Amino acid sequence: MRERATVLGVGIDKVTMDEAVARVGEFIGEDCPKLVATANAEMVMLAQSDTKLAAILASADLVVPDGAGVVWAARYSGQAVAERVAGFDLTQRLLALAAQSGYRVYFFGGSPGVAEAAAVTAQQLYPGVRIVGIRNGFFQESDQTAIIDEIRQASPHILLAALGVPKQEKWLHNHLSALEVPVCMGVGGTFDVMAGVATRAPRWMQQAGLEWLYRLLRQPQRLGRMMALPKFVLRVLSAKNH
Repeated sequence: MRERATVLGVGIDKVTMDEAVARVGEFIGEDCPKLVATANAEMVMLAQSDTKLAAILASADLVVPDGAGVVWAARYSGQAVAERVAGFDLTQRLLALAAQSGYRVYFFGGSPGVAEAAAVTAQQLYPGVRIVGIRNGFFQESDQTAIIDEIRQASPHILLAALGVPKQEKWLHNHLSALEVPVCMGVGGTFDVMAGVATRAPRWMQQAGLEWLYRLLRQPQRLGRMMALPKFVLRVLSAKNH
C-alpha cells in the first residue's frame, strides 16, 4: 500500500530518497509503463487551476516530495514526510542505478545541445551508464509520432523528459502506453544543471529551504513564477485553519 500525504489536494508519496530509488527499480522489474512526478510548491499550485495536471498527479505511479515547501506543508498539516526528494538528486541516483544495473536511459528535452552535454556529464560521473538516445525538447505536433517511434526503438528502461512543468508531465502521460518505457519521469531543469548552463543553490541554501531565493537572485525574470510560493504558503495556512 502506498503511504501518501495530501498537500492542497495533491497526493504526495511519503518516501525517502532511498525508497524512491528502490521503487523505480521495482517499476523496471514490472516492465509496465509507470509515470514518476516530482512535486514542488509550484507544481502543486499549478494543479489548483490546471485540472489536467491535477488528474495526472492523481494517477501517477510515484509522486515524490520535490521541494522544501511541500515537505513543510505536509508536516504543518500533521502528515509526516521524512525528507525532501529533489528531482535533480533523484535523477543522479537513477543514473547511478542505471550504470550499476545495466539499465538503458534516454535523454529527451532541453535546448539544442543541452541534453548532449548532460549526457557527457552523466557518462563521466557514472561510468558505464548506457544512454541509448538523446533528443532536444523543440518539436512540432507533426514530429510526435517520429519521436515516440525513436524512443520505443531505443528501448530505454528510463526516459528522462526535460520539457518544463506541466508540459513534460502531460506529454509523458498522454504517450505513456505508446512509449512502452518502464519508467518515465519529468526532470525540469536537470539537464541544464548537468550541462553547466545553470547552477544549483549551495548545499546550505538547499538544506535551509532557500533554493527558490537563489534561483530568484540568479534569474530575476522568474519573479512572476516565484509568486506561486507565497500563495502556496497562504493556501496551506488557510486550509489548516478551516
